Amino acid sequence: MKVHLYTKLWNEEEMLPFFFRHYDPLIDRYIVYDDGSTDNTLKLLAAHDRVEIRRFVRTHPTSLVLSAQALNNNMWKESRGQVDWVIMTSVDEHLYHPAGLRQYLHVARCRGITAVPALAFQIVADAFPSPDEYLVKTRRFGAPLDHYNKLSVFDPNAVRETHFNPGRHGAAVEGRIRYPQQDRLLLFHYKFLGMDYLLRRYAQLASRLDPTDREYQFGYQYDLGRDVLEAEFAELRRIAVDVTGAQARKLIRRKWWRPASAQSITSPRRIGE
Repeated sequence: MKVHLYTKLWNEEEMLPFFFRHYDPLIDRYIVYDDGSTDNTLKLLAAHDRVEIRRFVRTHPTSLVLSAQALNNNMWKESRGQVDWVIMTSVDEHLYHPAGLRQYLHVARCRGITAVPALAFQIVADAFPSPDEYLVKTRRFGAPLDHYNKLSVFDPNAVRETHFNPGRHGAAVEGRIRYPQQDRLLLFHYKFLGMDYLLRRYAQLASRLDPTDREYQFGYQYDLGRDVLEAEFAELRRIAVDVTGAQARKLIRRKWWRPASAQSITSPRRIGE
């Protein structure tokens, strides 16, 4: 089984070691689009023998988010005929299945599954993790993040078009689409890793937004004030559960890929965010 991973990044030197530690057992090739990193990100990428670095180009000159959307909808197509699965993710998104990603995707392929959305959780921690941690084992308390559920894994040979929404928070997938009968793939989102890291990272990301992004409030959360973020942080800590537990999946209510009357989808469906 062969798997390619596609991602776009900028100044991710803090998260990249955790990212590679998590995905290296599965990924045959990383295709990474860099948006002009100025820290040690490029050095870390260049040191990895399975990484191909490319330059992220703003095809929408006044919008980072719309440029990323266009890239998300097309970059994976070059893996057709080469791999069994592609993974679309961000560096702070770790996919998890209790049986392990490789075993789960092997079984899914044998069952004819071609697209695997992931249930999202916002992980919350009081401090940034130590360098040697394996995050899905050590940082797994969080809250359901329904609007962040994403199509993160799919067969590029079965999918014709993805039609991702901005941020990949929804998709209108075309092709030979078969979803799992039960949603057991999880997405752990690692940004609330202590207030210091959160505030610093949000300020950095806010500086990358372009005029159209601000006009349409893409990435609005990056400009939230400290008081608002501290209140959100406190609420996340209050409701956080062990997201690897079987009961945690039941907390996810909004699944854009599942009509209320069906447990699985075998044809594409137009959705909205």
